[in-house]
Order: sequence, then structure tokens, then C-alpha cells
Amino acid sequence: MSGRITPAVRALEQAGMAFRLLEYDYDPAADEIGMHAAQALGRSASTVFKTLVVALDSRELICAILPSDSRLNLKVLASAAGGKKAELADPVKAERATGYVIGGISPLGQRKRLRAFLDASALLLDEIVVNGGRRGLQIALKPADLIRATSAVTAPLQA
Repeated sequence: MSGRITPAVRALEQAGMAFRLLEYDYDPAADEIGMHAAQALGRSASTVFKTLVVALDSRELICAILPSDSRLNLKVLASAAGGKKAELADPVKAERATGYVIGGISPLGQRKRLRAFLDASALLLDEIVVNGGRRGLQIALKPADLIRATSAVTAPLQA
């Protein structure tokens, strides 16, 4: 059970939010982790959201949360975050800021809470799945609960 208790899980428990844990066999050779998770869990990739850490104007790290089967529109994200330019963050910086390893980065329970931006498509779903803070662990919850737990701003982030 201890492998299931991550900072992300603790954050939801402390907030008193309802969620379900979903586990799958993580494949380190998988190209797209979110797509791999969706397939392994037997879920539509449009309901399994990936978490990307992005550098805004080469200074601030922020978090983009969008469906695994979509591409991030960096210009739209930059605009939504009040910046001019956004680029994927250096993986080492992303891991250091969040406290999670690549493939296990969750929008919840981060070491340094990054501003979060959730793709607006989440609002059309009853439940979404996000990384649980460990490779092979996912969290299913209501989009509104994720927004509350992360103070996420919603915007159409897909390219």
C-alpha cells in the first residue's frame, strides 16, 4: 500500500476529495506515457490526461494538463498564462520542481506548486484520469475536483 501513497494521493485525501486509484504495468520503453496508460487501463486516451511541465518566458515553470491523445499548443498556453513564449521544460528542472520523476509527474502534491492550466475539454467529462505521482499509478477524479485541488485555469490548450 505504501507505493500507492504519494504526495498526490495525500493532497487529495487531505482535501477530502473523492478519487479512485488505478494501477497498470508501466513500460519504460513506451514512447507516449499517457497513451500507454490509457491503453493499459482500457480507457479512451481523451479521458487520460498527461501533465507537461512548461517554461514560461524561460523563467517560470507551469503545468499543462491535457488529453493524452492531443498535442499542446504552446502559444495558446503562453497567452493563457500571461506570457509571450512557452516551451517544454528541461526534464531535470521539471523533476526538481515537482518532486516527481518523468513518467510520474502529477499535477497534484508537487514539491513546488506550479500554476496549472487544464484543457477545457475536461469540463465535458464526468471523470478524468491524471498521473498519481508514480509511474504506473493514475488517479480518477472529477474535473471540478482537480480544478479545486490545483487552482487550475481552464483554456483550450490543444494544437
